[in-house]
Amino acid sequence: MTMSENQRNLEAGLLLNKNRNDINENRITAVVLFSTFVSVCGSFCFGCAAGYSSVAQTGITTDLGLSVAQYSMFGSLMTFGAMFGAIFSGKVSDLIGRKGTMWFAQVFCIAGWLAIAFAKDTIWLDAGRFSTGFAVGLFSYVIPVYIAEITPKHVRGAFVFANQLMQSCGVSLYYVIGNFVHWRNLALIGLIPCALQVVTLFFIPESPRLLGKWGREKECKASLQLLRGDEADVSEEANAIKETNVLFDQGPKSRIMDLFQRRYAPSLVIGVGLMLLQQLSGSSGVMFYVGVVFNKGGFPSNIGSMILAAIMIPKALLGLILVEKMGRRPLLLASTAGMCLCSLFLAFTFSFRSYGMLDELTPVFTCIGVVGFISAFAVGMGGLPWIIMSEIFPMNVKVSAGTLVTLANWSFSWIIAFAFNFMIVWNASGTFLIFFSVCAAGMVFIYAMVPETKGRTLEDIQASLTDFLQ
Repeated sequence: MTMSENQRNLEAGLLLNKNRNDINENRITAVVLFSTFVSVCGSFCFGCAAGYSSVAQTGITTDLGLSVAQYSMFGSLMTFGAMFGAIFSGKVSDLIGRKGTMWFAQVFCIAGWLAIAFAKDTIWLDAGRFSTGFAVGLFSYVIPVYIAEITPKHVRGAFVFANQLMQSCGVSLYYVIGNFVHWRNLALIGLIPCALQVVTLFFIPESPRLLGKWGREKECKASLQLLRGDEADVSEEANAIKETNVLFDQGPKSRIMDLFQRRYAPSLVIGVGLMLLQQLSGSSGVMFYVGVVFNKGGFPSNIGSMILAAIMIPKALLGLILVEKMGRRPLLLASTAGMCLCSLFLAFTFSFRSYGMLDELTPVFTCIGVVGFISAFAVGMGGLPWIIMSEIFPMNVKVSAGTLVTLANWSFSWIIAFAFNFMIVWNASGTFLIFFSVCAAGMVFIYAMVPETKGRTLEDIQASLTDFLQ
């Protein structure tokens, strides 16, 4: 056999091994599907909490005698609690694990729903809302990170987008049953997905990448074997995890101030910028108080909630499909453009109503504008910032970066959630004109700054952002 033939055989063998490893890493097993389902039960809890404040407003204000200011405080306390959950989310998930963090979050979620269900005054009501918010802050970081760490790379975006899908399912459920169920019973129903996750967490593996980071190599490999299947050869993926952890262990530990180095500037601007755009576009206010918006436009809030419930899940499913077909960047642009147009449409609708014009059409226009706005949000802007956040930061700063970005998201969410009721009373047309301006500026930001990450390795994405400054 000649030297050239030996070389060709060697190259063929290497190619065969590479293809075999790619097949192993890209395999979607029942364990991956079940683990993803269990983790997004927390996202469903998040959706239930987000939808609760809209449908429970009339019942709570009547039974407990709350003013607009008091109910605005109650509604916004979920996002305020999430700010504090976000502060601890990265460190807690590294300290007690991804599974442990989800269990820890459920303690606060269950306590919060119980406090709301049996509240006799605003103190217990607000304490319960804050507690559920703290859980949501933990969930919003740990769930997308856990899913990204266990899923095959070619479907990573779609699986992480399941986080947004289940949030939409929770919101939709509460928009429907909230029209028929008393607000106290509605809070008790919120305990069901909490209990489901608490039990099923016992049957899923810990993140293999976190186990590798902890130096528990045998458990890391066992977790990978469970996720990839009994017949899969996980040795190469396990070695890659080990080598990456050794590399980062040799460097400095992650600190919040490390993020402000020049080489992380593009990632930080993109991560924080997308979170600010997600919240300043008015999404939290519209989702939390959609009934107020419908009533302001003269459309029955119970019918509007039912329509939204029917629309949100198919739209989120569409986003889950398109995220790997269209890519992150085009879907973000399309989603933001839709929110922009719907905000402008609502601004004109409320303006006409204030001048007594088109009164008979205003309710229909309000319904079209609100449904269009929330649908556009669910397709892209609702979930994509979290996917991109999990992709653009290197491992050595991921904990600090995730904490900072999540904190930024919930800080501005709290501002919008608290101010929204006052803004609608002040000037509904002006409120949506502000949201239109933010969305328009966001389209420019996405076009200029946000890279396409579909089909690229995490290392390639992070290297390209670092090269951006060269």
